[in-house]
Amino acid sequence: MTDQPIPSSPGEPDLCRPGTTDEHARTLAALRERVKELDCLYEITRLSQCQEMNLDDILAGACGIVVKAWQYPEIACARVVIGGRLHATGNVRRTVSRQSSLVRAHGEVVGRIEVGYLEKRPECDEGPFLREERHLLDAVADHLGRIIEARKNEEQLRLLSRELIKAQENERQRIARELHDEVAQKLSMVRMDLDRLPQLLTVPESGDGETIRECSSRLGEAIAALRDLSYHLLPPALGQLGLSEAAFRLCEELAVRHAVAIDFSADGLDAVRLDFETSINLFRVLQEALANACRHARCQTIAVRLIASHPTLILRIRDDGQGFDAHSRLPQALAEKRMGLWSMRERVRLLGGRLTLRAKAGQGVAIKIEVPVGEGSP
Repeated sequence: MTDQPIPSSPGEPDLCRPGTTDEHARTLAALRERVKELDCLYEITRLSQCQEMNLDDILAGACGIVVKAWQYPEIACARVVIGGRLHATGNVRRTVSRQSSLVRAHGEVVGRIEVGYLEKRPECDEGPFLREERHLLDAVADHLGRIIEARKNEEQLRLLSRELIKAQENERQRIARELHDEVAQKLSMVRMDLDRLPQLLTVPESGDGETIRECSSRLGEAIAALRDLSYHLLPPALGQLGLSEAAFRLCEELAVRHAVAIDFSADGLDAVRLDFETSINLFRVLQEALANACRHARCQTIAVRLIASHPTLILRIRDDGQGFDAHSRLPQALAEKRMGLWSMRERVRLLGGRLTLRAKAGQGVAIKIEVPVGEGSP
């Protein structure tokens, strides 16, 4: 710091005490105070970048970081009050002196941060506090406000993503029901009528029977395509037989369609409780991962493992294809929100889980999904 800094180590001159004239000591103490100040802001920044930590943990951690930057950390305590919730160092209690700064987020005051001393200390610029400590406290308050804004924005985006995926699933289910209940049934009735026509024509003209059979065949293909589309929009096995059976049938179907060997196994699913939201999102993740492997990986075999062991369900998909350079392509794909990988990550995150993807050029792709699940039958 630049004015009247206080040395942090025993034996150094007290720069708030009259009569101190050692300029070298003053300079060293000023440098130490400035380093503490920079360390404080850096450590809080690094703490806020840890995505696994929630906002409460970040605010509590910031309190411990802040006290280290003040003149007398051994008798300092700090607390942050945000929205009526208190986060503090373990030694917080009634203080002899304290200073505080308001925390603002989105232009509104949302709380405050306080630093206090538990014992008396010599007077400086603001009670026992340095002018630079006031500047640092205001900077920390401003920084915490930006962290709170960012976390609230992320939470809003997660809620929007959840609603988007739910709306997408609801629309898929509606279309699937309409295709199955309306279009497919009406086409089936038309085909039945066409199949009866040769019997109703007493004197069929030459070629009429063959034409009718061709029409019936084309209708049959259209009906099959519609039923396939309906199945992919809403696999009936998922609701009737559960995730394991639906995943097995998906693997069987894609193996035949793409001439790829898909080895599927499941274990422990009977011992866990999966709601429909968890089941449909994991099924969509598997569906997307297998589609990518079959279309782009140029693989010969794919291994799928579905393992449930309370409190976690693990889904692994590994192929022996051409792979890719994950370090260069994954960040770009996520930044551009390419819908396949982005959708997979969003679905897993909305379930409170984690998706890990490992890939190397020429060594295939391995995907691991972990989500929390409950015990017992639904």
